Amino acid sequence: MLNNIVGQINSFAWGGFMIFCLVGTGLFLTIGLRAVQFRKLGYAFKLLFSKDHVGEGDITPFQALMTSLAATIGTGNIAGVAGAIALGGPGAVFWMWVTAAFGGATKYAEALLAIKYRITNEDGQKSGGPMYYIKLGMAERFGGNWSWLGWAFAFFGTFAAFGIGNMVQVNSIADSLSTSVGVPTWITGVVVAVATAAVILGGIQSIGKVTEKIVPFMAIVYVLGAMIILFKNASMIPAAFGMIFDNAFSATAVGGGLFGTVIRYGVARGVFSNEAGLGSAPIAHAASTNNDPVRQGIIGSLGSFLDTLVVCSMTALVILISGLVNIDATTGVMTITDNLSGAALTTTAFENAFPGVGGFLVSFGLIFFAFSTILGWYYYGSKCLEYIAGVRVKKIFNVVFIGLIVVGAVYKSSFVWNLSDTFNGLMAIPNLIALMALSPLVFKMTKDYEKNDLENRKVS
Repeated sequence: MLNNIVGQINSFAWGGFMIFCLVGTGLFLTIGLRAVQFRKLGYAFKLLFSKDHVGEGDITPFQALMTSLAATIGTGNIAGVAGAIALGGPGAVFWMWVTAAFGGATKYAEALLAIKYRITNEDGQKSGGPMYYIKLGMAERFGGNWSWLGWAFAFFGTFAAFGIGNMVQVNSIADSLSTSVGVPTWITGVVVAVATAAVILGGIQSIGKVTEKIVPFMAIVYVLGAMIILFKNASMIPAAFGMIFDNAFSATAVGGGLFGTVIRYGVARGVFSNEAGLGSAPIAHAASTNNDPVRQGIIGSLGSFLDTLVVCSMTALVILISGLVNIDATTGVMTITDNLSGAALTTTAFENAFPGVGGFLVSFGLIFFAFSTILGWYYYGSKCLEYIAGVRVKKIFNVVFIGLIVVGAVYKSSFVWNLSDTFNGLMAIPNLIALMALSPLVFKMTKDYEKNDLENRKVS
């Protein structure tokens, strides 16, 4: 009965209405910011690698982005993309792109507000994110006490960290190693727990130093492997894009109608992949040494671009050129070899296209992507719990979080997965309320920044 109740809440948290709100917010912010995520794309990369960031904070802007990407580039980039195609058809990939395109504006606003309303905690570290810009920003704009709404976000975020950011990820690593090389799941759990403890006990500085190395490395290896496969099969790429665009506005590939399948699964998996609007990424951006909210917002906007438009696209194209996904020219009905889905579909596609190496590449990506997600979500969960109960509970959180890694490796519960997935989706509700309520401030700060920047250029 409890599982059914959670299932009903989950259908709302990731249902049509919430998807509409997430994408709608991104579209609204894109219009209001005049597509800042596209206009400032080159400038974002320039800022990312700039050394001209002197201010209060715990990690560099680059480390902040890598920490946020560590949490977003995960199993969703491998299993999630394949699931979107299997459930919604190739056209779902197009709607993932649409979600990422608008999501860049959402992440811009989130990172901007995270810097604007961050605080210094009792340990002298920066704390920020939706719970703080809800509490401080909305009180500043509307008056009253909005701590309860920030508390709701922090509550959802804490429990999402235990499940979707911990147990689900380590279970994927354990399953992969058990299937591919026969490593017992409990051994995987212990090794991952020790590795995680070695990183997180050093605090955000340690996490930042690890993620700034592991995230670019794992992404480059995975994307490079996919690009080699695509280069070898270059003649099939136009057909793959044709499948995506032909099916994007078609309801014939799978049952349930256009919105019921193609758009729904594409948008849902896109949001799950890049987390735009869920409010997790700004928690990491709040620790940046960048004192300029707009500049950090511009850097933050890269998150959706790198996660979905780059990494997810590579996965999708390899799957579609593999020959495993076929659409009947007469009926338009889609079939997938052996009804594969999720990580199995991605693994088979890579292995078919690159025998002897492709399967290993996916396993490698899955392990590193999942491990980096654990690191990122540890930080999110600890900051959410800090907002609720203060910094003193951090030691207890550390013990519980590390212990659940071992449990998650050997124990797979659909209830735990559904519950944590539900909390993950519910995080969006208080965050989207705050983003819409504070959007006039975001627009004004951006306009003032660009006006001052233009005047400075004229003077120089």
